[in-house]
Parts: sequence; C-alpha cells; structure tokens
Amino acid sequence: MARSAVQCRKGLSEASFDELCGTGAKRRAAVIAWRWPSGFERPACGGASHSGISTRGLFRCSTCRRQTSPIAGTISAATKVELRVWFRAMHHLTQGRQGISGIEPARRLGVTQTTAWTTKHKLAQVMMERDADQPLHGRVEPDGACPGGERPGGKRGRGSPGRTPFVAAVETAEEGKPVRLKLRRVISFCGRAISGFARRSLHPDCQVASGGLACFAAVAEAGCRHEVTRTGSAAAAARTPAFKRVNTALGSIRAAITGTCRSISQKHVPRSPAEFEYRCNRRHDLAAMLPRLTRAAVQTPPMPCRMLTVAEVSAESGTASSRPSPSRAGAASPARRISPST
Repeated sequence: MARSAVQCRKGLSEASFDELCGTGAKRRAAVIAWRWPSGFERPACGGASHSGISTRGLFRCSTCRRQTSPIAGTISAATKVELRVWFRAMHHLTQGRQGISGIEPARRLGVTQTTAWTTKHKLAQVMMERDADQPLHGRVEPDGACPGGERPGGKRGRGSPGRTPFVAAVETAEEGKPVRLKLRRVISFCGRAISGFARRSLHPDCQVASGGLACFAAVAEAGCRHEVTRTGSAAAAARTPAFKRVNTALGSIRAAITGTCRSISQKHVPRSPAEFEYRCNRRHDLAAMLPRLTRAAVQTPPMPCRMLTVAEVSAESGTASSRPSPSRAGAASPARRISPST
C-alpha cells in the first residue's frame, strides 16, 4: 500500500518543542519576538521607547508612562493560565491529525476542565479568524454537510432540528490535487446563504464545480462561474471522481468530530471545523504550524469567556460570524490584520 507523503510528513517532535519553547524564558522571548517583530510599540500611543520592570515582567512606555504586558491585548490577555499551558495546548492542537477535545488538555496538562475547555476554544477562535479573510481561487469543489443526528420523532435528513448545516469547499490545482479548504456554517442550504458564503469565501475568478444541490447556483451572484455535474444518489456522488477531494475532506471531518468529540454543540460548530481547516491548509509544514499559530494568537484581540458561549449568525450573509457582536456578549476590540505568513 502506497504511503501518503503528506500524512507521513515530519512534524514538531517533543524534543524539538522543548528546544524551541521548553523553558519559561524561551516562551516569553518567543511571545515578545512574535508580537513586536520590529521592536516594542505600545498600540495606545505608538511609543517605541520603553524600560523594563523585571520584578513583574512588564514594560513601561517612555512616552505615556503606562505599563503593559507582552500578552496584553492578545487572545491570552486577562487570564491566569501560564504560557506553558498555552504553548502545550497549541502543540497538541497543531500536531494531532484529528485534534483534541475540549477536556483532553485537562488530563495532559494538569489543569482544570474549565481551563482546558477555555484555552482550547480560544485557540480555535484564533484559527477561525486567521483564515476568515482568505478567499479560495481557481477551481473549487463545494458540497454541503449536516453534522449531528435526528432527534427522536423529529424531521429526518438535512432539515432535522438536531443538525447544523455547513459548506465545505476545496480549492484544487490543475493536476487535481487539493490546495486549500474552507468550512463554513450557513443558516440553511438556500440561495441567499450560499450567495453570502461565496462573497466571503470565494474569489470572483473561481470556477465552481458542484453536484446536483440547486442552491450552489447562487455562487454566480458573487461573480463565480458555475458548472453542474449530475451525480444522482448520495452513494453515487461519493464515487464521482470530479468530487473526490471534497468528499475526502467531508469524510475526514466527520471522522474527526465523531472520533475526538463524539458530538459538538451547534453554537460551537464554527470553531470545530475551523481547527480542521487550519491544519489542512498548513499540512505541508507541520513543524512550522506551532510558530505560525503563536504568531497569530499574539495578534488576535482578547475574547472573554462569556463570548465563547455565544452563537451568532449574520442575517445579511447567511454565514456564521467569526466573532459575536459586542452588543450581545460584551465589548470586544475589532480583530487586527494578521500577517499572511501565519
């Protein structure tokens, strides 16, 4: 049996992790270097000159005389979780093929279940926001899926109350190999929802090749070209070579959800596929995934714990918003622009 070059690719081993950020000094130096790559700069005043407060690990800006921490204004702000836990959690999230559940870090890292759940979901939020503004290009294979199960006595199929619809789209190269993946929750499989998904996630130069699901014709409203391949039943669609990549992606994410979490709440559906999407889009360099995620985490604004339990869907686009509105879950600063290198 032939081996997959991607699946057998070398990752970041435990020894390499300890060498990169195995001590508190290395972790702190990494956070400072990735947050201020061009040197210290306080966002409030723009001051670049500073002095250090060694007893508290803080910086004092020479311009405004205010104190700041390397993790202030980041996804790790206002938490008592040690950097050791954050870095270890990122290592487990990035190096595992199917990820980890929300409570698994509690056993691995020796923290409470609440701390493990919060840390994992905040990192998943970073992953989701990181890929939110990067549309797909070229040939794209989309399909719909509904994770979850029917409730007893309820409607069956895609309209079941226990299911949450989302769209999977795979960008493919000329030789047919997958390049990037998009997984987005939608309100339903209707034209308005798919049109909103296309405007947010697809570049107008895309050539969208879909099956018989009629709602995907709405991608034309976003300027994309659309071609339809009738596949018949679901079993026949799964065997169609034209949609091999998207069917593989859907099968992998179903296996990840059922094998890792067993089930996920509807309000957390946007984050769970985002983990799989983030790892899939960076699968060719596993060793660099941890530094890239750390760089994105220190450039992502804080998210209070209460916002992690809020599920909100945009009525205009029909897609799930990446960050709940401050009016519903408390104030939150807008997301900063993150470098494409992460």
